[in-house]
Amino acid sequence: MKWYHYLAYFLGGAFLVNSVPHIVNGVSGRSFPSPFSSPPGQGLSPAWVNVLWGLFNLLIGYLLVCRVGAFSLRKTRDVGVAGIGALVMALMLAQSFSHVFAGK
Repeated sequence: MKWYHYLAYFLGGAFLVNSVPHIVNGVSGRSFPSPFSSPPGQGLSPAWVNVLWGLFNLLIGYLLVCRVGAFSLRKTRDVGVAGIGALVMALMLAQSFSHVFAGK
């Protein structure tokens, strides 16, 4: 397998995790920070913006994981690389959103 397949899986995992808070908050009708808020990533975007942003992230994650290379849920290395990307993004989001909601 080529090195850039693993990069795609890592980034795909990150995009998939990033889709979750945006879709959940958007579908719940809550405003939530997005890159389109003012200031970006700190202000609140309307629910519909978060639904669209979350679905866009879901699409990019799908394309990177499922359409690049031959990703298999039965290959530990493939799942591990995507999982590490998901973990890194989840930790970054937790850090970022904790500052936003704490008012720092």
